[in-house]
Amino acid sequence: MDSSDPKYQRALAIVKRLQGAGHRAVFVGGAVRNWLLGPAPKDYDVATSARPEEVLRFFPNSLTAGAHFGVVLVIDGGTQTEVATFRSDGEYLDYRHPTDVHFSTPEADARRRDFTINALFYDPIADEVLDYVGGRKDLEKRLLRAIGNPEDRFSEDALRLLRAVRFAMRFDLKIEPKTRKAIVRAAPLLERISAERVRDELTAILTGPHPGRALRMTSDLGLVDVALPEVAAMRGIPQPPDFHPEGDVFEHVARCLDALPPSPTPALAFGLLLHDVGKPPTFEESDRIRFNRHAKVGAEMAEAICRRLRFSNDQRRRIVRLVADHMRFMDVPRMRRSTLRRFMAKPHFEEDLELHRADCLASHRNLDNYEFCLRVLGELAAESQAPTPPPLVTGDDLIALGLKPGPPFKKILREIHDLQLDGSITTREEALAQLKEIADSQ
Repeated sequence: MDSSDPKYQRALAIVKRLQGAGHRAVFVGGAVRNWLLGPAPKDYDVATSARPEEVLRFFPNSLTAGAHFGVVLVIDGGTQTEVATFRSDGEYLDYRHPTDVHFSTPEADARRRDFTINALFYDPIADEVLDYVGGRKDLEKRLLRAIGNPEDRFSEDALRLLRAVRFAMRFDLKIEPKTRKAIVRAAPLLERISAERVRDELTAILTGPHPGRALRMTSDLGLVDVALPEVAAMRGIPQPPDFHPEGDVFEHVARCLDALPPSPTPALAFGLLLHDVGKPPTFEESDRIRFNRHAKVGAEMAEAICRRLRFSNDQRRRIVRLVADHMRFMDVPRMRRSTLRRFMAKPHFEEDLELHRADCLASHRNLDNYEFCLRVLGELAAESQAPTPPPLVTGDDLIALGLKPGPPFKKILREIHDLQLDGSITTREEALAQLKEIADSQ
């Protein structure tokens, strides 16, 4: 472990203090797993034989994050270290929390956890790994194994079904066969989990390593059918082979996800996941396979999915706009300059552009329109250094033509200014002539 990490030093100080008072105290969970696998731990949790009230006595500025569950947050220098008393759990009736807990031994504490790789302890004073469940051996074999009876672990907290996928992708692990079978059998339990928790776990999966592989795994395990049935419906939906030689809509989306850059924004990841969600309900085959208006239908479906998963309003709007606009890139070379400028000026346009790039790479691999947009963005950036030319005509010119002030004024003046920005008109005389033509048509 990185002894220079301030978080490590603070956690080590807690362990020393507790051990010095005669208690057992060790690092636990993700920090030990990450240390043994290679990536540096981001946080350090401590497990101890000391009861919560004793921990609070040693560290009086702490917070009780869940005293009933034996969890105390020790605060030092703005850093929080979770200190939990060794415990065993009672029954789980809500698929999340045990009805009661009993403070117990390190071995009992290890056996209540989810996967063997997450149940390792490390004593930094004795420099000793404590392994009661075979987690170290599973790490060496690159296996993800549920502790004890896997069906019991998943019935305790069904979110562990999705966590299995996330850990398998993050650490490049194979799911142990009995654990895998238990996940398939327990998949319907995901319906019992709150939308927020499912959303957060899906977000972690889609923004983590190998999101396309992860999507295929959630499909193979039956999880996507429960968590996102609209995505599961993409399986087996054929596409025109000239544009989509990769296969059906589901395979296309999986390849899109694997074409994402590392650590994409949640909005981009979900936008890409859902960009073709409108294809199954719009599928038709006549002269060729068609998905008429699938972007519009998909945006409506994405709206409903985001509301179901309780995304924030901002995230929901971003995801829906990504789905709604993803087909507009077909027309960018033919757009008027003003239309293209407005399209590229939309908030978070970099997400739209990245979605388009992944969409192309996962299908026909033609990046001409993507590269066209990059060139225009460079030109617009250069243009932005110069002041925008003032309009050649104003509302007074409309009044002079006999039009009464009202809502149409803004639309007419914007149309004239767009023509000016496009370079279609360059003088006031040309602008007035165009204005008169528009006014006569009103």
